[in-house]
Amino acid sequence: MNIKRKLLIAAAGLGMVAFVGTSCAVKTAQAAAPAYTQQHFDYSIVAVPQLVHEQAATFGYLKRAFAKHGLLDGKEVWGWSINHITVYQGDSVTANLLNPGDDPHTFTISELAVNKVLNPGASTSVTFSAYKLGTFKFFCAMPEHMPYMTGTITVLPDSAAS
Repeated sequence: MNIKRKLLIAAAGLGMVAFVGTSCAVKTAQAAAPAYTQQHFDYSIVAVPQLVHEQAATFGYLKRAFAKHGLLDGKEVWGWSINHITVYQGDSVTANLLNPGDDPHTFTISELAVNKVLNPGASTSVTFSAYKLGTFKFFCAMPEHMPYMTGTITVLPDSAAS
């Protein structure tokens, strides 16, 4: 065999050894990655008035909006101080809810069986488990505040945690 051919065979053999070694190292590193440890998260969430009846005296355009057959007839626009939460599947969440206004609210996540009443001028908490994967709406179920008072919670698979 000539020298070029011997070098080519040796290089190919070393390449295979390097490939197999790298493949084993990657599998070992993946197997050694620690499993996700479920966590507990606390969020403070405040009910915030955005366009409510009480503002009609200050903003003339709201008089028309809240009038019979107006754009906001029978409605008020409220929001949540934070309107998106992201956690991993199996995490527990405590939502510390504050309602400084005069209207009652609910904090509802139908898919996660959460429904907490939030009385006017009060605070309360609700703790729940994020056991389902997906993005779910949290909202106030009071008809006057629907469909405006909403937010989302995204529950990622624990395998997505770094």
